[in-house]
Amino acid sequence: MTDPDVVVLREGTEGLSMESYAEALGERLPEATVALARTPREERDLVPRARVVTGITIEEELLERAERLELFACTFAGTDHVPMDALEDHGVAVTNAGGIHAPGIAEQAIGNVLVFARRLHEGWRRKRNGEWRHFQSFEFTDSTVTIVGLGSIGRAIAQRLEGFEVETIGIRYTPSKGGPTDEVLGFDDDDVHEAFARSDYVVLACPLNDLTRGLVGEQELATLPPNAVVVNAARGGIVDTDALVSALQTEGIRGAALDVTDPEPLPGDHPLWDLENCLITPHTGGHTPKHWDRLADVVARNLAALETGDDLENVVLAPDSSGE
Repeated sequence: MTDPDVVVLREGTEGLSMESYAEALGERLPEATVALARTPREERDLVPRARVVTGITIEEELLERAERLELFACTFAGTDHVPMDALEDHGVAVTNAGGIHAPGIAEQAIGNVLVFARRLHEGWRRKRNGEWRHFQSFEFTDSTVTIVGLGSIGRAIAQRLEGFEVETIGIRYTPSKGGPTDEVLGFDDDDVHEAFARSDYVVLACPLNDLTRGLVGEQELATLPPNAVVVNAARGGIVDTDALVSALQTEGIRGAALDVTDPEPLPGDHPLWDLENCLITPHTGGHTPKHWDRLADVVARNLAALETGDDLENVVLAPDSSGE
């Protein structure tokens, strides 16, 4: 068998078939050989002969024999689970899936905001109970929305908020760079509290790291107005779950919409499940049929870049960074 240009590893993600991913890559790379490793044995056979491997992670022992390998294309945005040191030692570049989830996550975040603005969840509750009783909704117009994190997801959210006639505040690591929001502040406590005190809606769209872990805690929730809604489209660990439960139970804030939780998955007996002012989805914000299409586009362009020597997209570890 001809040595493959691209090998797709067998372990899937978010309930999506890796076969569909391999097919999408094949459509974009008609001149290349794309192979799907369906079994551990096929992985052991194909990875050492591949130029590009793509999947959730790669076993270190396979790297010892992967003499042709130039790029590992991680199918996640985060790469903390990937053996980066071993890949660096072997001079293998690493890219991630950053940005491919942005459209879906942004649409879901705004959908959740509108649910609370129009109180659609109350309408669904009354329909379930067969109750024809009017209730008061709100208007989203003239609201203030704070977007925490102005990466690809935060920018996509800001773009989709245009036309809603709302004020937007962005929070980013370097506020001097500006951004697509009406105002840009930083991650220091004073800036975060200033933004939260003025917010009707807070949308979390930042990565989870040492700076952002527990960013939304008891003080931050107490700083929000009682009518505020928190939408977490990022990672569960950014919010102090116990503090959030307390704020929701005591109506310290109006509501929360969580696509991510801490812990995750959320245990069946967790109090968040019983709160009518908390909407929960099982980390599905970025899960759309276009998931593999967008990632296949990036990987195909990066394979071409290996040929031409151009810069790779979504680089986490630059090629030959070991100096070998």
